[in-house]
Amino acid sequence: MALQTSFFAQDEQDIATEFLEQGYVIRPVDDKEGLDALRLGIVEIACEHLGIDVPNDIDHFLNNFQDHVSIENLNDLRLNTYRKMNAKEWFRPTYYAAGKSKLAALVGNELAMQNRVNLSIQLPDDDSSLLPIHADSFGGETPYQVVQWLPLVDCYKTKTMFILPRPVTERVYADFKKYEGQGLDALFEDVKDELVWLDVPYGSVLIFSPNNLHGGVINVERETRWSMNCRFTGLFTPYRGAEKKLGSYYLPITTRAVTKTGMQYREPSGFQE
Repeated sequence: MALQTSFFAQDEQDIATEFLEQGYVIRPVDDKEGLDALRLGIVEIACEHLGIDVPNDIDHFLNNFQDHVSIENLNDLRLNTYRKMNAKEWFRPTYYAAGKSKLAALVGNELAMQNRVNLSIQLPDDDSSLLPIHADSFGGETPYQVVQWLPLVDCYKTKTMFILPRPVTERVYADFKKYEGQGLDALFEDVKDELVWLDVPYGSVLIFSPNNLHGGVINVERETRWSMNCRFTGLFTPYRGAEKKLGSYYLPITTRAVTKTGMQYREPSGFQE
C-alpha cells in the first residue's frame, strides 16, 4: 500500500471541491434498484387513492399525472401519499441509500435525518405550491445540513428547482440589507439571470446546501414534476431553534458502536487517582 498524503480518497476530494465551489452536486444514485422499488411503492399508493390499477409504464404515468388528477384534488392525494410512504418501514432507509456514499463524503458517516421525507407534485401551470427564493437558515434551521433532492421523473427547465451558486449567494448576503422592506420578489428579479436551473434526470440525486438561495417557479413544461427532499446533518453538529432539533425534527440514523459505548459509559463511583 502506498504512502498517503491526504486523509480523503480522490473521489471524496473531488465531490467536496465541487460542493464547496458551487454549493451543490448531482450524481447517479448509489442504489438504482432500490430507487425503482421506492418509486413503484409511491405509485401504488397514488393509484390506490385514485382507485385505478398500477400502470405498466410508470414513467409515462408520473410524467402525465395531470391526466389523472385536478389541481383542486392534488393536495389531498399528495398528503395521503406523503403519510403512507413515510409510514413504510423501508422508506427512509431506502431513501437514504440513494445518496449514501455522497452523504458520507460531504456530511459524515454519523448522521441525523429529517423525521419525514417531503413529497412535491407539481402539475403543469400549477401555481398552488410555489416555493419562492429563500434559504432554509431564514427559518431557523441549522446551517450544518444538506438537502438530498431525489426526482421520480426527469427534471429540467421549469420542471425542476433553481439554485443560486454559492459565490453569488454569498455576494447577495454581503449586501442583504438592501432588500429590507422590498421582499423576496425584488431579490429574485436582481439575481434571476444568475440562477441555475438544475437538470436532474431520474436515477440521479441532487445534494445541495440549503444555505444557498433556491426555490421554484410555475412548471410551464407539459409534464408533471415528482420529487422528494429530505435534510441530513451530522449527528453532533449544532442545531438551531427549539422546533428543529435532534430527537424531534431530526432523528439519528447511523450512530456508530463507539458513540453508543461512550453514551452508555458511567464513571465508576468511589474511585480516586
